[in-house]
Amino acid sequence: MKSNNRREFLKKSIIGISGAALIPGTAKGYSIPSVPYQLPAELPVRTLGRTGIKTPLLSFGTSGALDTGFIRTAYESGIKMFFSATYYGEGNNEIIVGQGLKGLPRDSFIVGTAVPADDIDGRTGKIRDTFNTDAYIRKAEGSLKRFGLDYVDFFLFPYAGKRETVMNENILKALEELKKQGKTRFLGIASHGDTEEALQAAVDARIYDVAMISYNYKIKSIDSLNSAVANAVKAGMGIVAMKSTGGAYREKGGSQPDSNAILKWVLQNENIASIVSGMTSLEQLQKNIAMLKNIKLSEQELKEIALASADSETGLYCQQCGNCLPQCPYNLDIPAIMRSYMYAYGYKNTRQAFHTLEDTGISENPCQNCNTCKVNCISHFDVKQKITDIARLREVPVEFLKA
Repeated sequence: MKSNNRREFLKKSIIGISGAALIPGTAKGYSIPSVPYQLPAELPVRTLGRTGIKTPLLSFGTSGALDTGFIRTAYESGIKMFFSATYYGEGNNEIIVGQGLKGLPRDSFIVGTAVPADDIDGRTGKIRDTFNTDAYIRKAEGSLKRFGLDYVDFFLFPYAGKRETVMNENILKALEELKKQGKTRFLGIASHGDTEEALQAAVDARIYDVAMISYNYKIKSIDSLNSAVANAVKAGMGIVAMKSTGGAYREKGGSQPDSNAILKWVLQNENIASIVSGMTSLEQLQKNIAMLKNIKLSEQELKEIALASADSETGLYCQQCGNCLPQCPYNLDIPAIMRSYMYAYGYKNTRQAFHTLEDTGISENPCQNCNTCKVNCISHFDVKQKITDIARLREVPVEFLKA
């Protein structure tokens, strides 16, 4: 890229969507100091399936947490359950969470983390024959070291979708061994797509205690998803919701419906034990906690949800249906690329967007040679334009991006 084009790129780049993104090490504009230890505040709870855990309706998805003090503040505000992943901040997020909870009674908080298989085909969701059980166990043990814990409460197998993957004998063997060794209390899956299939497979496998699933009002197949959730709960599994505000974001730079109404909508389903919210500011934390005082939707909130559901704007939430995959002549992992797009433009987490994009294997704009896009998206996404926008991120050094 010529120097003048690069300067123009940086001016218009998606890294400009977050003011501090170009400054290495710059946080999100807050620095929350640790406060003296106190027992967590009381928040309304639901039972997380057969685990018996009484979890607050709000949990913390820590991918955007850059400050150990913020973790501690969330705990002291009543948050009990924290979810991280080995790929958040290249493992550094697990360190932040562990440091934030350090010194607290171990039975006063719940920690879960997602440990992906290196040998999974991101496009098909299937485990390759090269999967090594011992290597996977070592990877999970690395999480314990970063947390500074002897055990976690949940090891989740992420990107679970296909039945044959959820029930893969080597995956089950590795997870059961981790539990047998006392390195986790419970096992679970995390699913972004093919969730109904994944939930049924998890029930049939009989080793999974929980499932973290994408769940929001924009999901087109919500009725069938609700049936799958009810079936899993009946079988004893606990269900937690992620991407609950994913449907809220319209288009990059656009407005969004009130987040309180969106989260309340999720909690109307009593089979959802908790919402895993990716909170990034004290203001957001306080607002979400205040919402829990009354989760009944008002008439005005019901109207907002109805209007937003009928909104013709396509928004940022990809259904992860996979219908696009056979349509693309370049065999791109379009659902993963759309997740990257949402991380960047919706959640403003450009580093997570970068790593998600990196995992797809694209190094430049793969759509530049296509005059007409052959992909017909059920959500009416302009797939070529979205890929063109987000592909620019691969030209930015990762150290310049923020979580």
